[in-house]
Amino acid sequence: QVLLVESGGGLVQAGGSLNLSCAASGRTFSSDTMGWFRQAPGKEREFVAAISWSGGRIYYADSVKGRFTISRDNAKNTVYLQMNSLKSEDTAVYYCAGGRMARVAVTTQNEYDYWGQGTQVTVSS
Repeated sequence: QVLLVESGGGLVQAGGSLNLSCAASGRTFSSDTMGWFRQAPGKEREFVAAISWSGGRIYYADSVKGRFTISRDNAKNTVYLQMNSLKSEDTAVYYCAGGRMARVAVTTQNEYDYWGQGTQVTVSS
């Protein structure tokens, strides 16, 4: 089993940046696809970004493309989400997740096997 712990959330002004981290413990996650999802108040959880086990394939939701960057360091068992040019609509609880799935399924949260507890990101306008 893999335990995920997110960090790096907080309060930031619109236009600012945050860098989220997701540290894994337990078995290595180096063979798994890792993803970030978010859930805003009153809304369903949605896909944000995902990265393949090697880092060779990366996927973004249209709403964050060009502003967010996902990366991973398998040696450190950590995945990151660099968020730039933040907007008020980025306010949400951000969750890290991992699992093994087909490429076409990386945006589907049910395909992920393990999840972190989430970290709050609040963007003030």
